[in-house]
Amino acid sequence: MTGTSSRRVAILGLMLESNRFAPVTTEEDYLNRVYLAGTEILEDLNLPDPKLPTEIRGFIGAMNAHCDWTAVPILVGLVEAGGPLEHAFYQATRDEMKRRLEAAMPLDAVYIANHGAMITTEEDDPDGEIFAMVRSIVGPEVPIVATLDLHGNVSERMVESADAIVAYRTNPHVDMRARGMEAAGILLEMFTGMRPEMAFIRLPLIPPTVTLLTESGPYADIIEYGQSLITDEIANVSILGGFAFGDTPKNGMAILVTARHAGGVARAVARLIAQKAWADHERYVPHLASLEDAVARVVEAGRHTELPALILADVADNPGGGGRGNTMWILEALHDANVTGVMVGVIHDPALAHEAHERGEGATFQAIFNRVEPDEFSRRFEATARVACLKDGDCVGRRGFYAGRHMSLGPSALLELGGIQVVVISIRTQCADPVFLEMMGLDIARARAVVVKSRGHFRAGFDEFFSADQVIEVDTPGLTSPILSRFDFRHLPRPAFPVDSRVDWTLPG
Repeated sequence: MTGTSSRRVAILGLMLESNRFAPVTTEEDYLNRVYLAGTEILEDLNLPDPKLPTEIRGFIGAMNAHCDWTAVPILVGLVEAGGPLEHAFYQATRDEMKRRLEAAMPLDAVYIANHGAMITTEEDDPDGEIFAMVRSIVGPEVPIVATLDLHGNVSERMVESADAIVAYRTNPHVDMRARGMEAAGILLEMFTGMRPEMAFIRLPLIPPTVTLLTESGPYADIIEYGQSLITDEIANVSILGGFAFGDTPKNGMAILVTARHAGGVARAVARLIAQKAWADHERYVPHLASLEDAVARVVEAGRHTELPALILADVADNPGGGGRGNTMWILEALHDANVTGVMVGVIHDPALAHEAHERGEGATFQAIFNRVEPDEFSRRFEATARVACLKDGDCVGRRGFYAGRHMSLGPSALLELGGIQVVVISIRTQCADPVFLEMMGLDIARARAVVVKSRGHFRAGFDEFFSADQVIEVDTPGLTSPILSRFDFRHLPRPAFPVDSRVDWTLPG
């Protein structure tokens, strides 16, 4: 270490939740969202509405409040969930991280802000590779702390390379800042002599994404139980549900317990959590509404205004899980049903958004959705539309997951398809924030139904309009369908529930 006068702490991260069944994630995807190196990182964080991950802001804020330190910015990339990362770009990024980290030595610590469920076109554990690369440079004595999304798939290499791993505890993710602060707190303890011990247990349990909410349900229960075991001896309990669509050998619910000292207490607590989690494994089966039932309820809500408004979650086409944000199943069915008072957001279709901008506000034309490279899910749909509003797509998140973050949706358009108002965007993003609709002048409180391309994060953004009993999770085809039997998994550790209907597991001795 460099001494105690001013601690030098490197900050880096490459965030991607990879869906193996989705199109490849490229350099362009990162450049459209966040890809910053060196002083660019600190410059962004000093903006009133930065683009960088919120946990980094939390980490830096806590360090500023409690430590004489110097932030050493390395490289941070952040992108919407997508397919495997193009391996050549990953290698170039990893090598640039390595070069900058070596040039920054000596260091007192490293903070890694990764998602944890990244794969590349050639590598199943790039997160672990980055962790191990950092450890190889700084050596065994320099503390490494990391934060992960609770959808991360944890590998042994990640655990062996880090001193502490702190995962989100809320889903929707509204505690990212707090988890960054928690990671800073653990690091500060290490600066005063604490030497943590981390225990890791992976279960043969691969929960569908819709079963990982933390307001209620089995995952909420196990998160609460884990936190109830926090004592003076335990610095952190993280329980990661993982991301099924990563389809990797490291998939499976991961239990990480960090104790403040060696001696086995971390392992003992992890075993208690593992036993309870497995006792509840059969609760991780999704229950969705059929498309027919969902449309019927929207029709009824439109006819009877005394009924509560509804929000339909297109969980099978969630851009936050690698979905393309452009499947037409729900929109087409609602259009066929001649519904009124319905808002749909946000459809990713750059070609259609571009055409709307060319035609201008007020124009009426035959809108063709998915005219470019339609596939088995993103099929072509055509309807008469009126261009009601045009925007550049720049906005600042207002609530929940994106709150306070600068967002760019690219050229965007509000199209009116009869009684349906559809927001079309150019940069793929999940509809987790009401500002994506409000920037088009829409009054969500007046809608009889809203359709969102989102799996769960919309709940924290739209909960001022819709309570939990007004949410309908719709069963449609797509790259993020919670019905895991529809996917050709080839790399998961098997057997694993609920991909396999019967799994016998006992806690190893």
